[in-house]
Amino acid sequence: MPKPSERNNTKRKVFVKATKGTRIHYLLRKPGKAQCASCSKYLAGVPHLRPFGIRQLAKTKRRPERPFGGVLCSTCSTKLIKESARNV
Repeated sequence: MPKPSERNNTKRKVFVKATKGTRIHYLLRKPGKAQCASCSKYLAGVPHLRPFGIRQLAKTKRRPERPFGGVLCSTCSTKLIKESARNV
């Protein structure tokens, strides 16, 4: 019988083979993919992990190295940069 904190659908069940039969491990679900702040398109180059998993990655693996990387998609960021260059 699982403990009361695991008797819900917030955690996912992983069936693990053991010597005495199958055991159930309860793991946290993956969060959704990162989305662009303006057009809500899925961002490329951004892993969808929990904060603990992202902290373990190298800084270059967390998000793209371009301006607004990890916040805006490439098309929206180029539009914003071109618009700010016109205004200057």
